[in-house]
Amino acid sequence: MKNEMNDVPFFDIQLPYELAINIFQYLDRKELGRCAQVSKTWKVIAEDEVLWYRLCQQEGHLPDSSISDYSCWKLIFQECRAKEHMLRTNWKNRKGAVSELEHVPDTVLCDVHSHDGVVIAGYTSGDVRVWDTRTWDYVAPFLESEDEEDEPGMQPNVSFVRINSSLAVAAYEDGFLNIWDLRTGKYPVHRFEHDARIQALALSQDDATVATASAFDVVMLSPNEEGYWQIAAEFEVPKLVQYLEIVPETRRYPVAVAAAGDLMYLLKAEDSARTLLYAHGPPVTCLDVSANQVAFGVQGLGWVYEGSKILVYSLEAGRRLLKLGNVLRDFTCVNLSDSPPNLMVSGNMDGRVRIHDLRSGNIALSLSAHQLRVSAVQMDDWKIVSGGEEGLVSVWDYRMNQKLWEVYSGHPVQHISFSSHSLITANVPYQTVMRNADLDSFTTHRRHRGLIRAYEFAVDQLAFQSPLPVCRSSCDAMATHYYDLALAFPYNHV
Repeated sequence: MKNEMNDVPFFDIQLPYELAINIFQYLDRKELGRCAQVSKTWKVIAEDEVLWYRLCQQEGHLPDSSISDYSCWKLIFQECRAKEHMLRTNWKNRKGAVSELEHVPDTVLCDVHSHDGVVIAGYTSGDVRVWDTRTWDYVAPFLESEDEEDEPGMQPNVSFVRINSSLAVAAYEDGFLNIWDLRTGKYPVHRFEHDARIQALALSQDDATVATASAFDVVMLSPNEEGYWQIAAEFEVPKLVQYLEIVPETRRYPVAVAAAGDLMYLLKAEDSARTLLYAHGPPVTCLDVSANQVAFGVQGLGWVYEGSKILVYSLEAGRRLLKLGNVLRDFTCVNLSDSPPNLMVSGNMDGRVRIHDLRSGNIALSLSAHQLRVSAVQMDDWKIVSGGEEGLVSVWDYRMNQKLWEVYSGHPVQHISFSSHSLITANVPYQTVMRNADLDSFTTHRRHRGLIRAYEFAVDQLAFQSPLPVCRSSCDAMATHYYDLALAFPYNHV
């Protein structure tokens, strides 16, 4: 309904209605509530649809909606706040449902990735499987290889898998790469071959760009205007690439960041330009990128010289902005892209999770989270979820410096991804080869094969409700896991 007021009494002056709305737009929800109690005229202004629609957009509620989609945005805002409170309470109280995604028989999990609740997994049999956990229909289709003559279990191991809203990508031990379009079918739309094993794989989260690193070459692949996949750019680097990421929101021409030992390159497909960001320092230990920054850990030289640090560079200026950390042990993972503004979370060999303040350059919080190194970590505006090499997933309310709950499984946590209502975790074994005797034992095979779990905290979306597992395993299970780690990393006597 269109408001018919032309002038609004503002203390001892009269203001046009549009000007009053412009003033009220700087108020938050509590201030609008107080203004609505001043007078009937102010109440009309404080409940204007434009103001409450803007509040919804500012707090991230229904970001893709337009103002004409609903007739009462104040009510919509209240419902979104209530749902947000319910989800936060469920996270804290472990109220929700958990499912273990079905495993491919007689195989070992090699790699896992997820995007917006859709999970992809690769196995030692060469199988690639996809689940959509948003529907609670966990009948996961297999993504077929292009070569129909390949028998099940005869394909090479899967090295890496990646997924976004439209594409799934898998790299194999023999140097092959398959790309599937999730909208068109289960057969690959493109197949690419390297001469050597693929060491790193990256997939853009917002467009159709794939980057691979094999031997001393980095290749960017993307479809042309007709939809045919082609090499967008190819680069040669002097060392083997260990870490590779695609910069988000680069529009037409993709940009990647590659770390190769003690070298860090910015690779631009537009002109095949290779820009050296970092060189001839300590080797890089972890990497993450956002739209305008890159953060990476570098090895320390010990307390006598200099500790391990995280360096933050500007992608636009190509220069260092911050030097963070300076701790004894090396940083093992860093998450810049998913962190709140001006914050970043990292994991370390010492088992600690640290929150870094990007404005001051200081460590805002340090949590003793794991017994072994931290292998995966993510944070939002109130919680941290971290995974460790010992197989423990921990959930923290970092504002209260309080651990909420934890779950143990017998393999290192290699993947963590959560939203406001869901959590995906993956425990991936270091050992991908099992003895034939182990395959005959269901219990032994279950212990060695790896595990993917999907948690759902939105009660109104649950197919069932159950308390989430919260305890660590028994001492025997922990002892078995440390024995497995000893087998995977034997101590060499000099």
